[in-house]
Amino acid sequence: MKQKNLDSKTFNKYSLDDIPIAVRTHIDDRRRQKRSYFSFSRAKLLGLLLIFSLGFAVISYLRVLMPSSPVSGLNARLSSDGRLLGHFPYPEADPKRMVAVAPGLLLLPDAARSFLEMELAAASEGIKLIPISAFRPISLQNDLFFNVKADRNQSSIERAQVSAPPGFSEHSTGYAIDIGDHSQPQTNLSPGFVHTRAYQWLRKNAARYQFMLSFPENNPQSVNFEPWHWRYEGNTESLRLFEPAQRLVHNTRSHQQR
Repeated sequence: MKQKNLDSKTFNKYSLDDIPIAVRTHIDDRRRQKRSYFSFSRAKLLGLLLIFSLGFAVISYLRVLMPSSPVSGLNARLSSDGRLLGHFPYPEADPKRMVAVAPGLLLLPDAARSFLEMELAAASEGIKLIPISAFRPISLQNDLFFNVKADRNQSSIERAQVSAPPGFSEHSTGYAIDIGDHSQPQTNLSPGFVHTRAYQWLRKNAARYQFMLSFPENNPQSVNFEPWHWRYEGNTESLRLFEPAQRLVHNTRSHQQR
């Protein structure tokens, strides 16, 4: 005997016992399918909400890792290792801790003491080292970066190759110094300094006094070669400050040797 399908109105007129088994089973199957459909829909909705939440969390995290430029007026972002246009971030040292190595030129005590010893040693060999620039507050670095950038019609990238953005200069640490040769002042702060006796002496002897050349030729920070710019690495504080730069050099060399 052929069983008739019952719609919901017909189903409501009868008790479950009055409905033939075949029809009852058909109705139960439809109910189960309907419940499965709604369960699947809820699962999809929860899945989409979870994906959306995870995506929002990832975007928020990436914004923390890659914030907009920390320097006002500079359209550039930090790299994954914290650099801005090639330069690592550095704090501003307390000027009250400084001592003079020349009129108006200050360094932190350990660096100042070591520089003066190095200056005397060079003088004993007939070479007069001249300190040109030492500690710079971040405010001065800001003027040097942006004003010179504007005067020379340079882009931020071009300017960063020869001068650090404010907050990213080794000079702000009180451990960096620019050095010239008294006998050849025309080479001050220029690549021509490599041809001076002062530079040749520094290359051979500066490490004895814990001074290192910050930006040698083809340096991994992509900063122009600065033969006049040296930094002190002779105490725990300076080693900690310059460790990221040293690590970058080490990793670059290791990669090139593979």
